[in-house]
Order: sequence, then C-alpha cells, then structure tokens
Amino acid sequence: MRGIHKMLPSRDRGAARRLHVFSAMVFCLFALANAAFVAPADAQTYRFNTIAIEGNIRVDDSTLFGLAGFARGETVSAGQLNAAYGNIAASGLFETVEFVPQGNTLLIRVSEFPIIGIVNFEGNRRIDDDVITEFVQTRSGRVLSPSMVEADARAIAELYAQRGRSAAEITPRIIPRGNNRVDLAFEIAEGNVVEIERLSFVGNNAYSSYRLRQVLDTKQAGLLRWFVQRDTFVAERINLDRQLLTDFYLSRGYVDFEILSVTSEMARERDGFFLTFNIREGLQYRFGNTSVVSEVEGVDATDYAAELRLRPGTIFSPTVLDQNIARLERLAEQRGLRFIRAEPRFTRDNRNQVIDVEFALVRGDRVFVERIDIQGNTTTLDRVVRRQFTSAEGDPLNPREIRAAAERIRALGYFSDVDVDTRQGSGPDQAIVDVELEETTTGSLGFSVSYGRAQGVGFGISFAEQNFLGRGQQVSISFNTVKGSRDISLQFAEPALFGRDLRYSLGIGYRETSSFFSDFDTREAFLNNSIGFPISEYGRLQLRQGLVADRLTGLPPGGSLRLRDDEGGTAVTGSLGYTYTYDTRRVGLDPTRGWIFSMSQDFGVGNQSRRFVKSEGRAGYEMAIFNEDVTLRGDARVGMLHMIDGNSRNRERFQLANVMRGFAPGDAGPRDFASENDSVLGGNRFFAVQLEAQFPLGTPEEYGLSGGVFADVGSVWGVDNVGRTGITMSDDDGTDYNKMNIRAALGVSLFWDSPLGPLRFDFSRPVRKLDRDRAQNFDFSIVSQF
Repeated sequence: MRGIHKMLPSRDRGAARRLHVFSAMVFCLFALANAAFVAPADAQTYRFNTIAIEGNIRVDDSTLFGLAGFARGETVSAGQLNAAYGNIAASGLFETVEFVPQGNTLLIRVSEFPIIGIVNFEGNRRIDDDVITEFVQTRSGRVLSPSMVEADARAIAELYAQRGRSAAEITPRIIPRGNNRVDLAFEIAEGNVVEIERLSFVGNNAYSSYRLRQVLDTKQAGLLRWFVQRDTFVAERINLDRQLLTDFYLSRGYVDFEILSVTSEMARERDGFFLTFNIREGLQYRFGNTSVVSEVEGVDATDYAAELRLRPGTIFSPTVLDQNIARLERLAEQRGLRFIRAEPRFTRDNRNQVIDVEFALVRGDRVFVERIDIQGNTTTLDRVVRRQFTSAEGDPLNPREIRAAAERIRALGYFSDVDVDTRQGSGPDQAIVDVELEETTTGSLGFSVSYGRAQGVGFGISFAEQNFLGRGQQVSISFNTVKGSRDISLQFAEPALFGRDLRYSLGIGYRETSSFFSDFDTREAFLNNSIGFPISEYGRLQLRQGLVADRLTGLPPGGSLRLRDDEGGTAVTGSLGYTYTYDTRRVGLDPTRGWIFSMSQDFGVGNQSRRFVKSEGRAGYEMAIFNEDVTLRGDARVGMLHMIDGNSRNRERFQLANVMRGFAPGDAGPRDFASENDSVLGGNRFFAVQLEAQFPLGTPEEYGLSGGVFADVGSVWGVDNVGRTGITMSDDDGTDYNKMNIRAALGVSLFWDSPLGPLRFDFSRPVRKLDRDRAQNFDFSIVSQF
C-alpha cells in the first residue's frame, strides 16, 4: 500500500491521507459498538463444579442434563445458560423452571406437570363422549400440557361448530387430586343451533333467489327448522354450495359466471347467520356451428362429424360437450385407434352470444393405467367401485373418463365423500388412479301407521338396503296390513349383472284385498323377473317374465261376466313382456326441458285356454319457464288388452282410478248392471291425458312447499264378450257404460319436499263423469317422475 501511495501525484496523496483517517475513525466506531453490546455477554462465563437438581420426580437427572447441554466443570457463557433454561422450559415436562447460581454450584429447581387421572366431558347432551374423545389428544395417564388442553378445547368447539352450534363454549377445569395427579374436565355449554336466518344473493338477474336457493345444499331456517338438518351454518358446506351454484349456471350457458364472494355474518345475539352469495352471471351463450377436423394422419374427420349431436341454437353446456367428446373418442376406440382425443376449440361470438366449436382429433399422450387403488371402503367390495370405471389396468389413460367414473361413484349413494385422483406410476408412461372413499349408511328401517274411517287402523313395516353385503345390490322387504287386507313382498335387484350394465330384478309377493275398494275379495301370489339394459344414449330396454296365481271370492249374485272369474277358480297366468323407454328429461341437450316415450307389451298365457296381448304407450314432455320457477308437464297414455283366446279377468283389465285422478278405485268405469251391486268391471282399453303446472307458493324456500294445478281427461271402456246372455252394461237411463265415455277432473296440488321424502297431496273434483261414477276428492302419494 505504501508503494502505491508513493506513485500517486502530490494532490492525490493528500486525498489518500484523508481517506485513511476516515477509515480509521469508522473502524474505531465499530469496535466501540461491538465492545459495548457484545463483549459483556460473551465475556461473562461460569464454571459450576456442582449441579444440583430439585423437584423432579418422574424425570431423571440425565434427561435434565441432556436438555441443559452442559455438564459439571464446564465453562459456560451467560448465553449458553439462557439457552439451557429455554430448552428445559420448552420441553413441556415442567410447570416451573428456576436456575439459582450459588457460587460454584448451580441449583436447577423444577416443578413437574401433574399426571392426568380422569378426563371427563360435562354438559354434552348433543354429542356423545365417544365422539368427542376422537377429537381430543389429552388422555388419561399422560402428563398435563396446558397448550394441548387449549388445543383440545378449540377442537371440541370446532366439532360443535360443524354441527351448527357455533356459540358453544368449552371451559377446561383442572381438579387437583394429590400426589401430583389431577383430573381434567371439559365443561361444555352447547348453546343453541346457529341457523342460517337469511340466505340471499346479489347480482342474480336471470334467476330468482327462490330458484337459486333450491340449487344449494345449505338451506335457510324456517318454520320446520326442527326437521331440516341443512339449515345450520357449516363453513365446510360452503365449498359444496359454490360448486353446485357454478354447475347450475354453466349447464345453462352462462360461461362467464363467477362467484365474487361469499360472506357470512353472525347476528348480534350470536343465534343466527346471514349468508350472502355475491355473483356475476354474465351472458347466456348457445352453440353455434360445430365441425370436426383431424390432425392424425389416416383419420378421416367426415365419419366422426356424423357422430355429433349438437344443434345450432342449443344452450351451451359442458355436459353436452362431454357427451359429444365421448362419442368421438368411442368411435376411435371401436376402430382400434388408441390415444385419440377429441379436443374442443372454441370461437366466441359475443355479439350474437354463440360459441362455435371445432373438435380436433389429436393424438394424446401415451400414458397407461398401471393400477387402480381403492381405499376407505370397509364394507363395499372393490368390484362395486371398480366397475364404475370404463378403463382397466393396461388401458390408455383418459382423464375425462376418470372424471366421469368419479361422478358415477358419487351417484351410487354409498359414500359420503369420494376423491379420485391420478399420479405417476412406476414410469413416465404409467399412471396410478387413487380412489379415496368414506362410507355412509345405506340401510333403512321404516314403520308406518294409517287410519281410515272404513278400514280402521293399519300398520306397516319395511326394511331396505341399497348396498346389500357391500355388493351394490338392493334388497327390500315390506309388510302392510289393514282391516281385511295384507301385503307382503320381497324385492331384489342386481344393478350390474355379470359386471355389465345389466340390471336384474326379482320380485316375490302375496297380497289379499278386501271389499273396501270393490265388491269382492282377491287373493294373489306373484313372481316377477326382469332384466334391463341401455340400447342407446337415451334409450333403455327391459325384458321381463311374470307368473301370477289369483282368485276372486265374495262376488255378489248375478252378472255372468263377473261370475266367470269366480267359477273358474284360481287362475294361473304366465307372461313375457318388454318395455322400451326413451328419456331425455335429465340428460338431454337442454336441462330445462325433455321428452319421455315408452312402449310396453306383455304376452300372456293362462289356464282355461286363455291367451292375450296387453299393450301400453306413453308420451310426455316437461319444461321449465319463468326463470325455471314454474314447471309445465304434459303426459298422454293409451292402452289395450287384446284377448286372443278366452275371456279377460278383472285383474288384467284397466281401471279408471289407475289412469286418472279424481275417481275412487273400483267405483268408476264400465259396470255389470246385472249384478247385485252393479259391479265395476274395468275395461280392455283406456286413454288418459294429464296436464300439470307446478309453481312456488311464495313461502320460504326452506319449507319445501310448492303448489300445482292439474287437469285430467280420460276414459276406460271396451270389456270383451259383452254380448253374452245375462250381461247388462247400460243403466236405466240407457247410458252404455262400456262405451268410450269421456271423464274429466280438475284439481290443485300441494308438493312438500319433506325430510321423509317428496310428498304430494292432490285435491280434485270431477267436472265430467257418469251418474254412477264415485269421486275421490283427496289423494296422497310419494312424488315420482311421471
């Protein structure tokens, strides 16, 4: 440095001297600071020739020495001494720790945490002790840890919050028992259920809040809150609601739909929540032009374009898009082309609100399914889950098919939680499909009591299991009895016979009916078998076989037509039949409307040289209007019983009360006026047209109530062999009851989505009937799709 200094010019040498002085001053300042702040701590050292430990009962001295980190005779700094104190205090073994230096002796005085004797839960009426125990870590026989006790109190409070009791208060109480032992009690003030007092939406223009509340799994508390279990606030349920709301809008063409925020606010009294969904709907889009192009050599796109089922103007829906992708990829597989994927490419026309879709046939990644791992199914057999996958080990991996399989597993209803994911397998071209399941209850036991003025009190018991022995089979047994009538039946169904989409059903039963609904008694035993399978995307075919033995007794005198049933004794009838159904109401191109068509025939052969063909046809349409708040339904049915040989029996003919509302069973339709009670015969032909509208009543959605109006028009007529002597089908006024006499009824309905299931109450009045037809103004039923 000195040599370099000499080589500098004279004026620069002065600057260099000033720089050296400044550097020396900075160095001195840093040295003083270091001496002031660091040196004292490091300079103070200790050497303890003796280390004494007091207060430890269960923890031995060696453990304490290990935590301290130094031994007798070692020189330790003040910093090391502080670190040793911190290590012992943070071990969680001692309630108090004290270091007392006494010359060359260091006294370590500790007080151990006590041992827990008994852990009790007090005040919990809604949740059993066994359930709470699974959520806490504190156990009898362990060392008491205040931090763990606080964490357990929070865990119990969270458990109650999941049950809708966010106001629950948990207070731990430590009870000394002597000998350094304590009991621990969690005092629980459960509080009331914190319900959702208001469930509202901001930004919804296309659909009313009433309609959107029907979509969510969470419900708003109302008059029947003691029945409804989904009106309590559970934070984890919000994620499901977000997905349900998003799927609802996307399936209706709102591709830009977005949930901006979900806010939950607790009432000042802490007895209710106000839940608000802030959404942005965007515009509704429809499908525009669709086309198929091929980017794979040797694959002609023309044949694939013929597989598309997309009409311009149809509401844009991801479900419909996936269905068409599946068609294209299925065709490629049928032609032996593996790893061909249909990749949709979109062109949006914002002005006309349409989306053009181009399906590009591309070659996908060469990844195979190495294996499918299923976990969490303690009862359900692996094969029940595995058959929901169209892919097996060794097949090409198709992410779309994996997602579809996950939805099918959820639709089984056997699991409360389903998680399906893929990960890399033993190589980059191998994938493992992980299926994580959490099972739920699938069985039910029901008891019923009924009362009627004429038939008195009736009782019923039923048992149903949707996942019998974990095989995915359905079994149900029911027994019902009322004055003069009994009914017992066994139903069994295998939804996947031979591991395929073949549904096999078996029904066995016996029933007796009294003269409550008719002027005769019946005895009937039956055995039914059927198998159903899909034959198209929306079409399904069922083949069936039936065997029935029946007998009529207690017929009134007169009326040779009715007497033939009685004189013939027990009739044994075997039949073979089919039903074809085409239904687009839930899986069609438009989620707000759909068609159903069905055609069925049964070919029967019985004793007494009886042969017949019984045919029925049906066409129905359903649509939602006024932002889907109102549902319109129309249904038309026709039927004909054609006797090839012999005479028809009462149980084989159609009854008016079974095809339209407003008329009493067994007391309307063709009659035999030659019999003592002008007996109702039923008819060999019928038609019925039913029109219905279902709409909200303006009551809170959480009540599950809606109203409806309906109109039924129909007739039953055409009993065979009426020309025989002794049969009279006309009354004293000359009205022929065997002709196609039109009947009509009007009515109102009340629908209740109850905790017991969807119920329906019909109040009707015939507006067109014959003199001898008897009306039935009230009817109660379980709702099903017509």
